[in-house]
Amino acid sequence: MNPAPSLHHVVFCVEPDNQDAAAGVWRTLGFEFVEILLADVLLRVLLDWTRGIEIISPTTSDATACAARAFLNEQGEGVYSVVVRTEAIDAATESMRSRGAELTYHQSRGGDGYSLREAQFAPVFGMPITLLETDLAG
Repeated sequence: MNPAPSLHHVVFCVEPDNQDAAAGVWRTLGFEFVEILLADVLLRVLLDWTRGIEIISPTTSDATACAARAFLNEQGEGVYSVVVRTEAIDAATESMRSRGAELTYHQSRGGDGYSLREAQFAPVFGMPITLLETDLAG
């Protein structure tokens, strides 16, 4: 039997000029971030995987090429998604879809001994949810 899904981390989306300052707010509380540049999705990511905070910013001004830029243009800075870790992403995705959730983005990444799959949904009752399946610890 697979373990129950659990809350993994919260993703905040901020303007590029505010990203380091936003991370600074969390750093004063003891959070530690690694920087990840995701050129394929036009994002700069600051991530504290262990403590559960991710701060993303678009690296482009083109809202048609980058969902984070579209989010900022439409809604401004704020909670972009709440990530739920699951050991069975396909079943969890089907469960979400059966409740009317619209899948808006999915990805698979891997390398250096890890694999990661994500499924992001349009907000359901105002709740932005992303499912995560990975073999990374934490």
